[in-house]
Amino acid sequence: MGTDEAIAARIRVITEAGDGLSGPDLLGFALDHAVTETGGLGGMVHLRGPGARPLLLTAVHGLIRTVARDWAEVEPAGVSAPARAMAQGAPVWAPSVAEGGGTGPALPAGSGLLAVPLITPDGVTGALSVLVVPAERPAPERWAAVEALSAWAARRLWEAPPDQDQDQDQDQDRDRDRDRDRSLGLGHTGTSLADDQVCRALWHMSDAFFAVDGDWRITFVNGEAERLLGAARKTLGRTLWDAFARLRVDEAEPDLRDRYRRAAESGTPVGFEVRWPTNRRWYAMRLVPVPNGLTVYAADITASRAREAERAAAEHTAAERTARIGELTDALAQALTMCDVVNAIADRVLPPFGASGVVVQLIEGDVIRIAGAVGYPQTFLESIDGYSIHEVSPVSEVYRTGAPAFIESVEEYTARYPRMEGRPAAARKQAWAFLPLIVSGRNIGCSVIAFAEPRRLDAEERALLTALSGLMGQAIERARLYDMEHNRAKELQRGLLPRALPSLASVATAARYLPASEGIDVGGDWYDVIPLSGARVALVIGDVMGHGLSEAATMGQLRTAVNTLAELEFPPAELLTRLNDVVSDLGDNLYATCLYAVYDPVAATCVFSSAGHPPPAVVRPGHPVRFAWSCPDPPLGAARPPFETTEVSLEEGSLLVLYTDGLVESADRDIDRGLCQLASALSSAARAPGPEHARRAGDRAEDASLERLCDAVLAELLPEKQLTADDAALLIARTHTLAPGDIAAWPLSEGPIAAGEARDHVRDQLIHWELAPLTPTAELLVSELVANAIRHGRGPIELRLLRGEGLICEVTDGSLTTPRIRHASETDEGGRGLQLVSALSHRWGTRYTPTGKCIWTEQPLP
Repeated sequence: MGTDEAIAARIRVITEAGDGLSGPDLLGFALDHAVTETGGLGGMVHLRGPGARPLLLTAVHGLIRTVARDWAEVEPAGVSAPARAMAQGAPVWAPSVAEGGGTGPALPAGSGLLAVPLITPDGVTGALSVLVVPAERPAPERWAAVEALSAWAARRLWEAPPDQDQDQDQDQDRDRDRDRDRSLGLGHTGTSLADDQVCRALWHMSDAFFAVDGDWRITFVNGEAERLLGAARKTLGRTLWDAFARLRVDEAEPDLRDRYRRAAESGTPVGFEVRWPTNRRWYAMRLVPVPNGLTVYAADITASRAREAERAAAEHTAAERTARIGELTDALAQALTMCDVVNAIADRVLPPFGASGVVVQLIEGDVIRIAGAVGYPQTFLESIDGYSIHEVSPVSEVYRTGAPAFIESVEEYTARYPRMEGRPAAARKQAWAFLPLIVSGRNIGCSVIAFAEPRRLDAEERALLTALSGLMGQAIERARLYDMEHNRAKELQRGLLPRALPSLASVATAARYLPASEGIDVGGDWYDVIPLSGARVALVIGDVMGHGLSEAATMGQLRTAVNTLAELEFPPAELLTRLNDVVSDLGDNLYATCLYAVYDPVAATCVFSSAGHPPPAVVRPGHPVRFAWSCPDPPLGAARPPFETTEVSLEEGSLLVLYTDGLVESADRDIDRGLCQLASALSSAARAPGPEHARRAGDRAEDASLERLCDAVLAELLPEKQLTADDAALLIARTHTLAPGDIAAWPLSEGPIAAGEARDHVRDQLIHWELAPLTPTAELLVSELVANAIRHGRGPIELRLLRGEGLICEVTDGSLTTPRIRHASETDEGGRGLQLVSALSHRWGTRYTPTGKCIWTEQPLP
């Protein structure tokens, strides 16, 4: 069988299958098969409208709505392929405009239109057109197939009887059809059966179609238009505005009437979308002016708008989630600590999924540890922290399989893990997403996203959460390593600082060290409180420039050096001179600042020297805060001695505040503004205790007040959430003077009788101080000290007793010779005095004075 015979046979089968069709069904059937036979993109059928109306689009196949809308009406005398086919009564082939043809309204580039007239015994009724790609004339056999289908459809359109089965009730059906036919002019003298078929095709159009004349009287309505405007017998012949008033259209769409008028006046087709007030459905209105009125197409687009709204909502949701992922990526990139990471996940992941909590659980050996959580009761977190990974649980399952687990309800959770049936109620959660945290192929734990209500996650949400878990895992591992290193750095830093400040009668102290919040390198800030002889105390603070282990090690060396030099009782300026040599010997480009102060409770004075360090703040009771400025010296490593020495008076209850530059200076705050803030914080927070209260050494209330003062100063100058690039150290000391009744001094003779005088003074004074049990040892110690001064020193000689934390005996003379303990042989008659002093005293030593030296001993009080 040849190709032509095969096509003819196929057309016979098609037409036999469609013999029972009529009206729009018939046209749609013929059009569908015409498109199939040509392998076209789509097609359309135009029928001649009533009277002199344009050609009306009655059936469409495969064309998008925007293209079909442009072909809704075609001028009979136009250049379009359907119009020419009807005018010529023969098929017309027209390539698209892009190919140099003249098809009329726009068609896709590279396409062509084959239009075949629908010819009945009464004349040309319409045209069937097929859109073909590429724009090449169809093969003869395909052309012939379209012609055959068009001829069959035209013949059936002319021969088919009117459809009488429109509604369920047959009696009402016949009445309604009769009224409809009358309204359409069917069955009247002068109308052809072809016109009847055209009108019936328009009646059964899926879109609403009606026409008005120049006086706005409704002249034609199809079935769908009746649903919009009312029954034909109530609408035909009446004005469109009467129908609008009856349906209260103007109340819902007050500008609809103006749109119709503007369309009629403009003479060009107008399209818009409107929500019809009677059924609240959306319609795409197309108003086409014609010489004697206006035709209106109303296509129901409610479903398409709903789909577009759903698509827009889905796109909006997807865009929001994409933005959330971007925000989460940025937030995780900036997060340093585990707390930062968990908060970033809570802020960026929980809201878009409607979740109420997140908990990060890491595997440490065989134990599951809570690394961070948001939205969970603390008691619940404490109860699950430390569970074994070998117990049956969702976390252990995810850890073992490496795959996420999604649980939609409490019932499902209980069924899968019956031994943990109490956990959902304790956690106040009802659905979960258990996401593995996999980093470089290692499963380090599980991130749990939880919901307060039962929740079913769809496939897209599950895929998104699974993808997010990869970002979470990388950030959590990075934060875990950062926290470990940061904690080690802080432990190292704190190990180099004093573990506890000494409790002294002359000063009460409190200190704070705040490491930089940016980076994990340790800093070189340090402080110390060193007891000296004569109830004096050294207060020291320093800062090695830079950050890192090298700077921390240098800080430890300097602190050790300062303690050693302080034991030698060097004055502040000389101590810094020797410390400068130490820094210079440690290497080039190494610099440090330091402030060394010595407080004397007997004289109520403080002497200090500074090497490039900020000045101390002094707060005297009842006086404003002032800074003890001195001539600034360069930092250690760059200084050239001698150093400047400054002396300030500190009466009872004064505050001496030492600090490093990290407390008062930063990138956005210069040191002058920082000092003003420090003065303001000290003025508002410092409260000096009364004299009696201040004299109680080690008083807990005083210590607590200084601790609160430190916290208040830090809160004012370094708020908790403010990132800092430098370490900060703070040392606050409240000074106490030694009462006159606790000081006793006597000049001694320069001869051998001085020892006896000294013993008498000691005995009498200890009895007066009610320290008689110390008398024998004190007499022996003072005898050895005076004897040493007579034998090796020179006058004048003076004895002084101080009652502070211990009993201090001091013997001064005019010699600079330093006494030393020597090893005496069995036959030596002397040389054992200082051995005896060392054995009987709690501690002893020598210091230089402006006129000589002082040998001192200290005994603990009973």
